[in-house]
Amino acid sequence: MENNSAFNRLLEIMDDLREKCPWDRKQTIQTLRQQTIEELYELADAITDQDWKSIKEELGDLLLHIVFYAKIGKEQQQFTIDDVINGICEKLIYRHPHIYGDIKVENEEEVKQNWEKLKLKEGKTSVLSGVPVSLPALVKAMRLQSKAKTVGFEWDDIEQVWDKVKEEMEELHEVVQQGKPDEIEDEFGDVLFSLVNYSRFLKVDAENALERTNKKFMRRFQQMEKMATAQGKTLDEMSLTEMDGLWNEVKKSEK
Repeated sequence: MENNSAFNRLLEIMDDLREKCPWDRKQTIQTLRQQTIEELYELADAITDQDWKSIKEELGDLLLHIVFYAKIGKEQQQFTIDDVINGICEKLIYRHPHIYGDIKVENEEEVKQNWEKLKLKEGKTSVLSGVPVSLPALVKAMRLQSKAKTVGFEWDDIEQVWDKVKEEMEELHEVVQQGKPDEIEDEFGDVLFSLVNYSRFLKVDAENALERTNKKFMRRFQQMEKMATAQGKTLDEMSLTEMDGLWNEVKKSEK
């Protein structure tokens, strides 16, 4: 009942905003699209930082967007928020026959395999067809590989995957030596794709790992800038050796 009360309160506020606020009244699914993407990335940042306060706040922002889209859908006589909720409920029940039916599964991999089989029965023509075209390339690689795994298109062990990484790196080195720009880009992509595959076997989220490194680099570089300022200099006035010295000092201070 508490959940219903809170959710109904949000729905009532959405009704008020859509009726009385000039900005909210003007919004369409097209104008909300980019804002929704930004909100999702803000949630992703909060998750990477394990900032629970921000996670809670960003989840609220995303929930508002879901309610907003449903409000517009109702105005356009397309669907209601109840349709949205009941739709996902029915999908979850249908795709979890090991919970709501008589299917037996041994582990999470069998759950994923059944999930993909059921999606194909729903009219999907490929196990890869559910991967959004507009996903960032690194995330898309993770999803493509994960879905291919559900039909058994997967290496047997992690050493085979690492051998593939080394093979792709050697091929990249060869085309670099030959100076073939187009082939260099192709082979570089193959190296990244194989590393993403390796990350899955390590049970590492490649996207999150790279973002953590991005944040680490920003933190250390900005600390270098502060240290240079304290010496009365800017980084562009320092030699690479001097900057490398500052970088090493920052790394030591973090240990």
